[in-house]
Amino acid sequence: MTVEEHYKALAPKLTNWLVSTGSPYAEACDIVQNTFLKLWKMKDDLRGSDAAVSGLVFTIARNLRKNAVRDDRRITFVEEIRDEDAGSVNAAPLPSDSEYLRKRLAKAFEQLPPTLREAYTLFQVAEMSVSEIARQVGISESLVKVRVFRAKEKLRTILADLVTS
Repeated sequence: MTVEEHYKALAPKLTNWLVSTGSPYAEACDIVQNTFLKLWKMKDDLRGSDAAVSGLVFTIARNLRKNAVRDDRRITFVEEIRDEDAGSVNAAPLPSDSEYLRKRLAKAFEQLPPTLREAYTLFQVAEMSVSEIARQVGISESLVKVRVFRAKEKLRTILADLVTS
């Protein structure tokens, strides 16, 4: 089958599935369009049965919807907030959201034991692999994983009040 034939056969089913699982209709239509655009871009690599293509289409759509949900949850922070109740254009700026978060993160990192802070920073900030960290620090890979996990848990506990539902 061609991509067009797959579209005619699967687009209505995919749209219904997306709407029935909570996506607004307009968003579902966008996801379906983007799904088949991705499918069209990989048309030369498609081999196998129609069932395999159907599964691929639904997987692509599911991932696109997850990305959309994740993107919608992102918060935009401003560098400076002015107190509008002050009435003056020259009113002193209030601390920004990002400044507040930076201070909170710095304090939270200070509360981590040095071994956990080192492992977490190398893993998350320096984007080193577990094996690279193990070689650099001189510990086993499993200990690196444990330290990163414990650091995440401790940070999650310390910063729990920042989490919104």
